[in-house]
Amino acid sequence: QVQLVESGGGLVQAGGSLRLSCAVSRNISSINAMGWYRQAPGKQRELVSKITSGGSTNYTDSVKGRFTISRDNAKNTVYLQMNSLKPEDTAVYYCKADFKWAGYWGQGAQVTVSS
Repeated sequence: QVQLVESGGGLVQAGGSLRLSCAVSRNISSINAMGWYRQAPGKQRELVSKITSGGSTNYTDSVKGRFTISRDNAKNTVYLQMNSLKPEDTAVYYCKADFKWAGYWGQGAQVTVSS
């Protein structure tokens, strides 16, 4: 069983920054991709950013230039640096690990941005 544990969420004022971490219980160097998703109240879960095994990244348009995804294979951890946060970024943020055989989700981290 693969476990993912998110941390780093919290309450921040608009314009502030947070860094989310996702620690994976297995070696992530061979994972196809890891992604950060978010789900705001009453809305569907959406992909925020993804990083592939080759290091390629992509971002949803609303966070481009503000969020940065990265990973540390030695620590089996993926990060999401979030800058210039806006109230509309408020959501539960989930990380997901896409292994060759299955995908696994973390439990989620609440991010609340006050105006």
